Amino acid sequence: MALIALAADKGSPGVTTAAVALAAVWPRRVLLAETDPAGGDLVYRSAAAHGGPLNPNTGMLSIAATARRGLVPDQLWDHVQPLSGGLEVLVGLGNAEQAAGLAGLWPTLGRAFAHLADSPHAPADVIADCGRISGDTPAVEMFSQAALVLLISRTEPEAIARVRDRAAALSAKLHGGARGAAALGTPLIGVVLITDPSESGKLVHQVNDMLVAAQTGARVVGTIAEDPAGADQLAGRKRGRLDKSLLIRSARKVTSDLYQQFGAAWSVPAAGGPSGQPTAGAGR
Repeated sequence: MALIALAADKGSPGVTTAAVALAAVWPRRVLLAETDPAGGDLVYRSAAAHGGPLNPNTGMLSIAATARRGLVPDQLWDHVQPLSGGLEVLVGLGNAEQAAGLAGLWPTLGRAFAHLADSPHAPADVIADCGRISGDTPAVEMFSQAALVLLISRTEPEAIARVRDRAAALSAKLHGGARGAAALGTPLIGVVLITDPSESGKLVHQVNDMLVAAQTGARVVGTIAEDPAGADQLAGRKRGRLDKSLLIRSARKVTSDLYQQFGAAWSVPAAGGPSGQPTAGAGR
């Protein structure tokens, strides 16, 4: 299975931009799911493959009724829409009030996402954009089914302190307590830093030292370039060679490193669908 959940602790570090960028260059078929209980952004900022707007009623909102009767992973595809460029997305809720319709269903969704890779008909990995999380955010109920939980953070001191504390809290919730770097639990909690590429090496070492000292069990698994121009291209707000942008080049490096480390456990072969092709999305 391969459910990769992306989240942040506070502020606007770029979870959606990171999720779309990683999905756009993912080496196997992938479904991008907007699972932020506060609502998604893609429906407002991205065009559908047919050139018109995405349907806000097809996605997380429509899947609620299906999930209450039980959810087979392949049923997810009934609620998916392709973006212009081919990336397949499960459009998020329109607002936080609609999250009430998914109450109690988050573990069911997590299991369906995790086992979509095992589908005999249309296997795919799932990248879930969970937005900002706190201790009572319902999307956290999916995390126990994930292969990876990636916390997205910028590199200001307060942001690093928050991601350290959030990693420790998640480790306690998912693994039963604080853990040292030599005793990583499942799912792995990783940190992806949004940073200037010229400073990434030094910052990765500093943040890893902080995560180890706090016994979070988390570690930095990669960096994504802070690239406003690339983010605008990804969101369709600006023209340019998206595949040459720092944003996409750094996202490729993260996905390559993740697959080098964990790909053996994600052994279901790809089955068609978009792969490795940057596509338009949205930034948060």
